[in-house]
This record gives sequence, C-alpha cells and structure tokens, in this order.
Amino acid sequence: MSDRRIFITGMGALTAQGMGVPALARGLREGRVAIRAPQQPALAGVPAAAELDGFTLADALKSFPEGAGPLLDKARRLALRAPRPIECATFSALEAWLDAGLHAAPVPAERVGLVVAGSNLSLRLQHDTAKKFVANPEFIDPRYAMRFLDTDHVGILSEVLGIRGEGFTVGGASASGNVALLKAWQLLQLGEVDACLVVGPLADLSPMELRALHHLGALSPGGGREADQVCRPFDAGRDGFVLGQGTACVVLEREDSARGRGAPLHAELAGASLVLSASHSAAPDVAGEVAAMRNALARAGVAPEAVEYVNAHATASTAGDEAEVQALRDVFGGHLGRVWLNATKGLLGHCLFSAGVVECIATVLQLREGFLHRNANLREPLAQDCRFCGDAATGQSVGVALSNSFGFGGINTSVVIRRS
Repeated sequence: MSDRRIFITGMGALTAQGMGVPALARGLREGRVAIRAPQQPALAGVPAAAELDGFTLADALKSFPEGAGPLLDKARRLALRAPRPIECATFSALEAWLDAGLHAAPVPAERVGLVVAGSNLSLRLQHDTAKKFVANPEFIDPRYAMRFLDTDHVGILSEVLGIRGEGFTVGGASASGNVALLKAWQLLQLGEVDACLVVGPLADLSPMELRALHHLGALSPGGGREADQVCRPFDAGRDGFVLGQGTACVVLEREDSARGRGAPLHAELAGASLVLSASHSAAPDVAGEVAAMRNALARAGVAPEAVEYVNAHATASTAGDEAEVQALRDVFGGHLGRVWLNATKGLLGHCLFSAGVVECIATVLQLREGFLHRNANLREPLAQDCRFCGDAATGQSVGVALSNSFGFGGINTSVVIRRS
C-alpha cells in the first residue's frame, strides 16, 4: 500500500469529441461515437478513424481566460512553430495546468515534474521530411535536429510552463499513458516532486506505420460497415482496433501540496502497476494482465471486491478482448458479475500513446459525475458472465475503478482510481 496519497488536481484533453475536458464529458455522457470516414490524406485507405480535424493552436489559445496571458504568450512563441503533435499537447497541458490552479497558486518550479508518454513521437514528421530530403537534401530544416527527438515535447512543454523538476519520456507502446502515470506516481511517492504533469501526446502516424498495422492484422479492415460501427470492443463481431487521435494531460499532486494550495481534488490515483510478459510479440498475455491488476490493487490497499468499475483496455482485437475478459475472471472471480465494464475506445478509437491518460480522465469524469458511458456497437457480447454497460449511459455511483492498458511487447499496466 502506498504511503502518500496522490491526487489528480488538473485535467486537459483534446479528442475527437472536441476541444477540452467539458467536450469529452459531454461526448461520453451522450455516447457519441466520434469515429467516421477519415478526411486527412495521411489516413487514406483506413476505413475509419476518430480524427482531430480543424484544430489549430492559434484559435484554441483564444478559449483560455485572460489571466493566463503570460503562459499563452509563451505558447504562441514556442508551440506555434512546433509540429502538430506538440501544438496539440500544448493545448491539453495548458488546460490541465489552469484547471489545477498552478497559474494562481504555483508550486515551486523545481518541485514540478513532467512525464511525456510514448516513443517515436514524430513519425509523420519524419516520413514527410524524408520525402523532402530525397528530393533536395541541401534544404533540410535545421530545426529537424531537435524535432525528431521525443524530448522536443519535454523541452517545449517545460519552457512554456516553466517546469524545472525531473522530466522525461517513457515508452510502453499502447500502454504508454499508464506507464507515464505510474512513473509520475512513483516520483511523487518518493518525494522527488510535489506535482507532476503527465502528458499523453498525439500518435501522428504516417502511412507506413498504418500499413504495417494493417498487415499485422491489428487495424480493423472495416468489414463493410459504416465508419461509426467499425469499432466493436467486446463484441463477437470485432475485428481490430480503430485509430483515435487525441492528447490528454493530468496533473498529479501530493495531498499535502494540493490541500496547501487549495487545488481541486478530482480523484485519487491510489495505485499503479507495470508487469512484463517476457515477450516481444503483439500477443496478449493473461498472466501478465492478471499480475498488473493485482499489483495495482495491492499497492492501493484495495481488495478486488471493492472495485465497482473497470475501464477496459478493450481495443476490439479478436484475441486481446478475449484475453482481458479471462484476466478479469481470474482477478475478480465470483465478484466479476458485479463489476461494471465499458470501453472508451468504442467512442474515441484507440489513441495509442495517449490512450491511458485519455481513459484515466474518462474514468475520473464518470466517477465524479455519477454515470457510466455506453459500450458502443456491443451487439453480441463475447461473454455472458460480465456486467457490460449497455447501449446508453447509466447513472451509477462508483467509488473505486481500475483502468487497464496493455501494449505490444508484453507490457501490462493497470491503475486504481478512487473518487475523492
């Protein structure tokens, strides 16, 4: 069990549901599927995606309050010249920073940390730059020497927000968001920082990665369905994940710091765990998933019988969803039928690097606002012993939840979120 209580004091999100956490909350409550036929040329050939369409940081900065002026000036100077993923991440980080009140009641800069989820964060930029380089190598942009590094996110975000504590990126494939939450939680437990931003950046894939995922059989081929019906977590007709584009940020903070500043306590991040499967493959591992959930619960001091809701990894993978259901059976036993299950990816697609952070916020919103969002396109559930949420949001008071994320390469993670 953890010694210090760690709270989520700020949240920011930019998803296909819209700009900001309120837009995400509305989309979840309404059960709106944000997946459609893609419009971006880079997604040509993909049958469905939850796109970020029409977002510009210049316009988004106008939505923030006037009191954030100095931060917005920094963002304009730094992030507006950065690649699209950093522009998007800057928006969600600013929203979370302001939500936590760090502009009005600051934490000393050297006591604030920054963890950015994911690796290979500049894939489309690299793809596009490579084409230009082949055509005319003498005119390569010198800024590319910085832009291709994942740490460009760390550098720009830390400069915009004035962060001087520990900062780094952590990769865990599709589990990267949860890995970042875990690493920030550990920093706070160790007392290395008092507050820590966890940023889930946009997975801006190039056509090359999308084609490889298609050949691997991970991406849904569409099955001739309408775009909003392609993603089918936990359904017998599922056939692969649908790409979601989005970024998210949470501020994690030690209880003493948060209460001392009068910060909002949205929820407690009570425990977190990462377990490897000793495997390089894309195949799911029931034993690893079980161990991750059990370890997270033990660190939170929470019995399985106390869990009321699981925000499942559930990508709509044929093998992955089946493995997660079996892992849930092993963890919860006879209690499984009393645990609500839903999959945010059915509404938002799979946001890859940022999925864990997006789904952490989705979990907090449901706990805080007393509802559970629907399971989109769940027509024929793969298991009869599970308590899947239905086809509409339901009012439900939940105190303790798990949020799972599992990644290629045998990376299994789970976090425990407790209502404040």
